[in-house]
Amino acid sequence: MYLPLYKAVDKGDLEATMEFLIEHPDGLTASISADGDTALHVAVLAGHREIVVELVDRLEPDDLKIRNRNNATALNYAAIGGITRIAEDLVAKNGGLLKVANQNGQIPVVVASLYGHKGMVRYLYSVSPKEELSPATNNKNGVMLLTTCIMDELYDIALDLLQHYPQLAFYQDSDKDTALDMLAQKPSAFPSGTQLAWWQQWIYNGIRVPHPLASSHSHGDIERPNKGPTDRRNIVKRASDQLLVMAWKGLKIFVPAIKKMYNLKLIHGQALAVLCCLCEQISTLHRSEFKEIGVYKAVFNAVKHGIVEFIVEIVRHYPDVIWFEDDLNRGIFLYATLQRQEKIFSLLYKMGAKKNSMATPWDKYHNNILHQAAFLAPSSQLDRVSGAALQMQRELQWYKEVESIVQPKYREMVNFNHRTPQALFTEQHRKLVEEGEKWMKDTSESCTVVAALISTIMFSAIFTVPGGYDQFSGIPIYLHGNSFMVFMVSDAMSLFASTSSLLMFLGILTSRYREEDFLKSLPTKMIVGLSCLFFSIATMMITFGITLFMMLRDRFPWISFPIILLASLPVTLFALLQFPLLVEIFFSTYGPGIFDRPKKWSSFEQS
Repeated sequence: MYLPLYKAVDKGDLEATMEFLIEHPDGLTASISADGDTALHVAVLAGHREIVVELVDRLEPDDLKIRNRNNATALNYAAIGGITRIAEDLVAKNGGLLKVANQNGQIPVVVASLYGHKGMVRYLYSVSPKEELSPATNNKNGVMLLTTCIMDELYDIALDLLQHYPQLAFYQDSDKDTALDMLAQKPSAFPSGTQLAWWQQWIYNGIRVPHPLASSHSHGDIERPNKGPTDRRNIVKRASDQLLVMAWKGLKIFVPAIKKMYNLKLIHGQALAVLCCLCEQISTLHRSEFKEIGVYKAVFNAVKHGIVEFIVEIVRHYPDVIWFEDDLNRGIFLYATLQRQEKIFSLLYKMGAKKNSMATPWDKYHNNILHQAAFLAPSSQLDRVSGAALQMQRELQWYKEVESIVQPKYREMVNFNHRTPQALFTEQHRKLVEEGEKWMKDTSESCTVVAALISTIMFSAIFTVPGGYDQFSGIPIYLHGNSFMVFMVSDAMSLFASTSSLLMFLGILTSRYREEDFLKSLPTKMIVGLSCLFFSIATMMITFGITLFMMLRDRFPWISFPIILLASLPVTLFALLQFPLLVEIFFSTYGPGIFDRPKKWSSFEQS
């Protein structure tokens, strides 16, 4: 009987829907689908707001609470669909819908957060009764909203929720996850997990954003700071900070790059504020309660993802965290070494005398910290480095770094499989050495062909100079011209550079490819070879360009400009394709390194 109504509503045909309801008024609240949906359910799920508005006007407030067979109201469906205007229409008619849970016991704001509708979450959170999110209600709505907001990067809402109900830090959601564990799986929420270009980093460092903790009880508006106590000594500084914040807010409106960095830094500040709130609550517990609420799991998840801010903050609130061990008896620094998280490993250098103690334990299988460095790195970490040869270099850098801090006897210690760290390293990296050798040889062979061609061309060019030779003296006709000297010098430099490049690549092809060669020897040869090859191509194009200029300048005086443009094209292409690799090899071999060794000892535990 109600099939025509269902079709009309689902298609968004307002006229047909109204005609049917005039003829059949009972269809307004009747079940019109197999799931027990009313016309309002269907209109909301289909996203037809015009029909929703008409239906809401005709329905009584209590009729909006009608549930289908899945125990869902129309507002639950609106939360799933994510159309905020529809939710506003429903709530305006009956605010009680905000407290009606679905079959899983989840109120609409939690449903919206599960589906990742950020705009819907912000609206529903601003109008939902906060007592429905209290842990005292014996439901999981509060902690579910907290964990899902962290996953959806709605840290301002998560922070406000924690400020209302700090006890939510101790609770687990329906998936047995805590807010701390969710945050430990979000490296993008912190500066250490965000990769920025140099210019983006420069903007990021200069931007000023509102302090997140200043928005206490702001119901989701993290950028609206409250007025704090006036301190005459700091009032000038606070005023200048506020002016800077306002200036950056204005700039972000007109400059998209600044807006992106502003929002990123704001998110980082909010996430750190959430972390501070969580750590403050957890520090009030006894260590025996940590495992039950997942603190150990969260700490090692943070280590796995390299979130150094997480480790620093939790250690500041509970210093004994540095002695935590996982199920295999691995401490956080052993695990950081295994996961190749250099930023967390570098915290060892800031621990003073504790450093030696932290580097001495071993795990359940008698693998010490040098054994951990001998294992092959996770693929996610290897993929951060381009090329198998550079990946092998990074692995050697890790091994040498760890080797420099362990006791001498640890270098010969055997694990349960009777492997020393060096033997384990060789066994684990055998395939990577083979792949690195192949990568080096393939690259060198390709570059050798190019270098050999350039050498041949430049060698023959010196005997076929532009303008020819004087038939009596045998001296080049243009010998005394400045352009001819440019030709001779650029030709000679291209020949010498290409020959040097050829020799370097031949040296790579004939190398023994020992493990140690990937640390300095092979990368250095590749740096010299690529640099010389790039220089030889540039000077070759100068030679070609000056030759054309000398031959055509009398007839076409304007010819120099297009020649320069054309000659620079292949040089630019080569630079775009190969120069980034050259820079990466150079910084990987002779750069400051990935480990942070402070000149002055300072404990990262102090605030």
